[in-house]
Amino acid sequence: MLDLDTDYRSFIGKLKQHINVDLSQYKETQMKRRLTMLKNKRGYQHFQEYLKDILKHPDLMDEFLDRMTINVSEFWRNPNRWGLLEKKYIPELLTQKEQLVCWSAGCSTGEEAYTLSMIFAEQTQSSRYKIIASDIDLRVLEKAKEGKYDERSLRELPEKYFKYIKKEQSIYKISDLLQKNICFEKKNLLSDSFDTLYDLIICRNVMIYFTNEAKHLLYQKFSNALKPGGILFVGSTEQIFSPSNYQLETEDMFFYRKMTN
Repeated sequence: MLDLDTDYRSFIGKLKQHINVDLSQYKETQMKRRLTMLKNKRGYQHFQEYLKDILKHPDLMDEFLDRMTINVSEFWRNPNRWGLLEKKYIPELLTQKEQLVCWSAGCSTGEEAYTLSMIFAEQTQSSRYKIIASDIDLRVLEKAKEGKYDERSLRELPEKYFKYIKKEQSIYKISDLLQKNICFEKKNLLSDSFDTLYDLIICRNVMIYFTNEAKHLLYQKFSNALKPGGILFVGSTEQIFSPSNYQLETEDMFFYRKMTN
């Protein structure tokens, strides 16, 4: 009889071959528990059976990716950190560059990308910034493009930014003004290559699910993707120890700057 550990290891190996998603880079205990619950919910005894149907049926694949990536986000999450980005780093970057290129990595349903767009809209013309927002999950990217949210996701948003949101019954719709400067795209952070043109990278509450080896890989890839002097903004549980190993220096809690020499 196939035991769970052997079944799961075979599953993640074949999954990487077929769709280039490497679950061995994620913390095993958490990931195995979540996916075992999903497999059982769908009525499969073994991961091998589940994999065959994931590869055949797009709806099962979407559900799998959704469960794998833990899509939890909201506007202005950790307000004091976003306030620092708003009051210090965005104004500073705008004085240094004619146009800024920013990346919301692991953007989920788009709340952080739109938060960033709001900050820019308050401080400069739309021609001066571009935001790339990426995720591995196409289903959440479609939700992000719609720009529709419930009240709960807006609970930390400062009052002055509600002018960029229109209430439609119980749903809040993001202004077209904010959407036009954001490009949503699919990207696998662990396996895809990165552009090397970013002034600001935001990747928050994504790396907590990765192994230490995967984090090391990502920190270096993010550093390589930043222009000298660019800023990396990470989540409250994702402090980088020894940032100089990645050509980064600590600016403030959860803010790191790419070294210029």
